[in-house]
Amino acid sequence: MDEKQIKSNEIIRFEENKKKDKARGMDMVEGSLWKKVFLFALPLGLTGVLQQLFNAADVAIVGQFTGELGAHCMAAVGACASLISLLVNMFIGISIGSNVVIANAIGANNEKRVKRACVTSIWVAVIGGIFVTVVGEFVSAPVLKMMGVPAEVFDMANLYMDIYLMGMPVILLYNFEAAILRGIGNTKLPLFALSLAGVINVVLNIILVAGFHLTVDGVAIATVISNLISSIILFIYLCKDKLISFHSLFNHPIHGEILKKILSIGIPSGVQSSVFSIANVVIQSGFNSLGTIVMASSSAAVNVESIVYNLISSFGHACTTFTGANYGANKIERCKQVLKTCLGLGLGVTIVSSGLVIIFGRSVIALFNGNPEVIEQGYVRLAIMMCSYVFIIHYEVISGYLRGFGISVLPAVLTTIGVCVVRIFWILVVFPMNPTYFTILIVFPISLGTAAFLLIGALFYTKPATKRLKRQAQKSLATNA
Repeated sequence: MDEKQIKSNEIIRFEENKKKDKARGMDMVEGSLWKKVFLFALPLGLTGVLQQLFNAADVAIVGQFTGELGAHCMAAVGACASLISLLVNMFIGISIGSNVVIANAIGANNEKRVKRACVTSIWVAVIGGIFVTVVGEFVSAPVLKMMGVPAEVFDMANLYMDIYLMGMPVILLYNFEAAILRGIGNTKLPLFALSLAGVINVVLNIILVAGFHLTVDGVAIATVISNLISSIILFIYLCKDKLISFHSLFNHPIHGEILKKILSIGIPSGVQSSVFSIANVVIQSGFNSLGTIVMASSSAAVNVESIVYNLISSFGHACTTFTGANYGANKIERCKQVLKTCLGLGLGVTIVSSGLVIIFGRSVIALFNGNPEVIEQGYVRLAIMMCSYVFIIHYEVISGYLRGFGISVLPAVLTTIGVCVVRIFWILVVFPMNPTYFTILIVFPISLGTAAFLLIGALFYTKPATKRLKRQAQKSLATNA
C-alpha cells in the first residue's frame, strides 16, 4: 500500500471516529459554547439534584413516618453523611481523572484510547468499591464514636452505615460510568438512569419504612437497590455502544499508561475531596455537641444546600470536560472561552437558585420536620450558606479548568488549605471559645471565600492556555527557521 493510500485511510478513520463521537454525545470542540455548555451542564446538574432529592427523601421519610423516633432517625442519617463522603470521595475524585483522559482522547479522535480508558475506569470502580466496603466496615463504628454521635442515635447510625457500605461497589460503579459518559459528552443518560432508579428508591422507602415499619435500615436498603439499578442501566449502554465488552474487561482489563494518567489527575482530586470530608466530619462533631435538634436541623439544611451545590458544581464538571476535549484537539483559544462561558453561566444559576432558597427556605425545611426549632435553625444555616455560594462557583470552575489541562495537584492543595485547614482550625481552636451554632456556621463563608481567592490567584499564576500558546508559537518559529 503506497503512502497516498495510507494517508487516505487515516483520513477516513478520523472522519468515522468523529461521526461516532458526535453520535455518542456532544461535539465539544465546535459550535456555540454558551448553548453546548448549558445543555451539557443542565442534565448533569439535574442528575445531582435528583440524587440529592432522593437522599433528602430518605431523611424526610424517616422523619415523617417513624413517629417519635423521627428526629432521632434524621439525626442518625445526617450524622452518617460526612463519614460516607469521607469513605467514597477519594474514588469519586479519581473518576474525574477518567473524565479528563476520555475527553482528551475524544478531542484527539483516538478511539482505541477511549475504549482502553473506559475498561480501566470500570475496574478501578469495582476494585475501589470492594476496598471501601471492607475498610468502611472496620472503621465506621469507631469514627462515629469519635465524632461524638449521641448514644440515643448511635445504634441507628451504625446500622445505616453497615447496610450502605455493602452497596459501595455498585455506588462507585455508577459514578465511574457517569464519568465515562461525561467524557464523551453524554450527560442525558445518567440523568435518565438516576431518574428511574430514584423513583424506585422513593417507592421502596415508603414500602419499607411506612409499610414494614423499618427505620434507617429501610432507607439504606432502598438506596443500595436503586444504585444497583442505575449502574446496570449505564453498563448495558456502554456495552451496547461497544465502549466496553466482557471480552475487553477480562482479556485487557487495565492499561498501565492510562491508569497512571487517570490516577495522576484523579488522586489529587480524590485527596482534596477526602480531606474536605475530614473537615466536614470535624464540623459535624461540632454540630453533634449541640444536641439532637441542631443535628436534625443541620441534616435537613444540608439536603437543601446540596441541591444548589449540585446545580452550580455541574459547571465545574462542564469546564473540566470541555477544556479537556479542546485541549486534546489543540484548540487552546477555545479553552479560554470555555472558562469564561462556564463562569458566566454558573454565576447566573448561582444567583437565581440561592435567591429562591432564601425566599422559600423555611417551607422547604418544614418538609423534613415540622418542629419550629428545627425549621428556624435550619433556615439560619441555609441563609448563611446561600450567601457563600458565590465563592463556590469560582473555585469549582477554575479548578475544573486547570484539571482540563492536566493540572490537578495545585487546585487540590489550594482548596485543601482554603476550605479544609481553615475549617479544622476553626472547630478545634475558635469554636471551643464560643461553642454556639452561629460560631460553626460563620466558618463556611470564611473558608469558601479563602479557597476562591486562592484559586483565582492560581489561575493568574499558571496561565495554562497562554503558556501553551506561547510554546506553540515558539515551536512554529523553530520549525520555520
